Amino acid sequence: MPPRITFQPCGWQRSQDTPLSSEYDFTLLNIGRLEAVNGLSRVQLLRPGSLLKFIPEEILIHGRDFRLLRVGFESGGLEPQAFQVTMAIVQARTQNNQAQHYSGITLSKAGQSSGPRKPPIPLLEILEDWEAERKKQGARGWRVSTVNERFDIATSLPRYFWVPNRTLDSEVKKAFGHFHQGRGPRLSWHHPGGSDLLRCGGFYTASDPSKEDIRAVESMLQAGHSDVVLVDTMDEIPSLTDIQLAHLRLRALCLPDSSVAEDKWLSALEGTRWLDHVRSCLRKASDISVLVTSRVRSVVLQERSDRDLNGLLSSLVQLLSAREARTLLGFQTLVQREWVAAGHPFLTRLGGTGANEEAPVFLLFLDCVWQLLQQFPAEFEFSEFFLLALHDSVRVPDTLTFLRDTPWERGKQSGQFNSYTQVYIPGHPQPPTENSVNQQLSVWDWGLRYSKEQILQFHNPGYDSEHGPDSWLPSQQSSFMVPGSPSSMWLFSRGVLAPLHQLCPWRDSPSLLAVSSRWLPRPAISTESLADQEWGLPSHWGACPLPSGLLLPGYLGPQIRLWRRCYLRGRPEIQMGLSAPTISDLQDELSHLQELLKKWTPTQSPENHSKKRNPNNLLSQSC
Repeated sequence: MPPRITFQPCGWQRSQDTPLSSEYDFTLLNIGRLEAVNGLSRVQLLRPGSLLKFIPEEILIHGRDFRLLRVGFESGGLEPQAFQVTMAIVQARTQNNQAQHYSGITLSKAGQSSGPRKPPIPLLEILEDWEAERKKQGARGWRVSTVNERFDIATSLPRYFWVPNRTLDSEVKKAFGHFHQGRGPRLSWHHPGGSDLLRCGGFYTASDPSKEDIRAVESMLQAGHSDVVLVDTMDEIPSLTDIQLAHLRLRALCLPDSSVAEDKWLSALEGTRWLDHVRSCLRKASDISVLVTSRVRSVVLQERSDRDLNGLLSSLVQLLSAREARTLLGFQTLVQREWVAAGHPFLTRLGGTGANEEAPVFLLFLDCVWQLLQQFPAEFEFSEFFLLALHDSVRVPDTLTFLRDTPWERGKQSGQFNSYTQVYIPGHPQPPTENSVNQQLSVWDWGLRYSKEQILQFHNPGYDSEHGPDSWLPSQQSSFMVPGSPSSMWLFSRGVLAPLHQLCPWRDSPSLLAVSSRWLPRPAISTESLADQEWGLPSHWGACPLPSGLLLPGYLGPQIRLWRRCYLRGRPEIQMGLSAPTISDLQDELSHLQELLKKWTPTQSPENHSKKRNPNNLLSQSC
């Protein structure tokens, strides 16, 4: 378990209801760069194994989550401790998996809490959670399969998942053997109008087309629908390498000491390609949402690993299509189901294993959600502050939620101790260890690191909870959901629907490649969005909510913005402006200003008396 570094600054009192404070906590995994500073000119970059050449006046910890923590040391006898604190961090980074003692530094073990507890959201670790979620979605044609209860099929899959009612577990086991890493087709989400969204891995080319279980594969893909669309999620979407490279460039650009000139900063931002990747994901998710909502059908997301882009697109589709997913509880449940339980390799993708497979796919997803929050501020119950808390939690070792690659690993490690490092300045009270975190807790136990006042800011004050009934419910289903023609099968690739002759193409040619995008010649890239083709809606010109509750975001040009409060918070010159106001703070300040304007009666000359202006209009113009 990655160790953590906890600073206790002078005069700071640890709150009783926050055992850990994310503001002063850093995991070694999260440290991108460590610098020691003495005076105005002496700066030393400290890598693992470095030897400090002077006694620092302060150290700068640059987080990989774009945070910057400046730790200053008081003069008057604390210089040796400053040296020891700095070298302790250097050595801890070198010995990442050990716990030792240094003079003035406490390295300790986190304890375990005892007694039964009810998780704040369903963790989908038991069969009852999956059954309750299935009923909540109204997926009557599906059942919970226990075929992977002992992880016999795949350790990256959850112990339970949804399969069609008529498919036996023996057929499920055989059918899943035809897919990469055993990740066969299973239900991701049931649309209220009748469509089903599925996800699966890539086909194995060595599958024997003469076997009877191929019929089970086709039956699971079709899921009882006459209209089936296979979606290649790797098409038009950045690769893992592209995502990692763009994130590295973005982080380098947003560092306080970036060498990019101010007049070239925006062009350098576009050069990172990060915003381009956000645009691609939102466009792809919008098209898939139209596929799911325009007709009653089975929509199957296929990615070779089924552990990265499938989760990103499936989650975005649900956010665009279902109001329930936009609530605070619904969104947390969505992340738990589509990312945590589905086996997204968090530890590997965030660089925790040392393997050359790092790619912050989940952070790209959070950026996409932030874009939706900006375009549809009244549609989401959660706030930007909540997204920031989730963004920063992926590298905090309080729980196992984001620190394992598979449900099997997470279950195996559950209940063991979580080691972390506490660094404090001598002479001040030592933070208590009895309140340290149990690995049986989840990241959704926000009280571990946030006060009650901070948790209240997770809620969006502008959320419109008074929505009317969805227009896709049975009473109006015929006006929105149109059943497809019998046995129609499609491949959605590069923005175009192309017909398929069979769901399993190796029946005629076993030598065909494994991924669906290569089953047919690639069509030309469509310049129209699928919403244009289906409904004639110019969604690419701006954000467009439909009466059904479907959101179609804009994704061109300035419609995609930089998440400044996240990526630029390490810059000292703008930290004050970004860290202070939350949405609720701004709302209170706006109300206060409006009250002041009502009381303000300026002296007016006769010639200007007829040119009175509404104070509210004046306020809106100045804002």
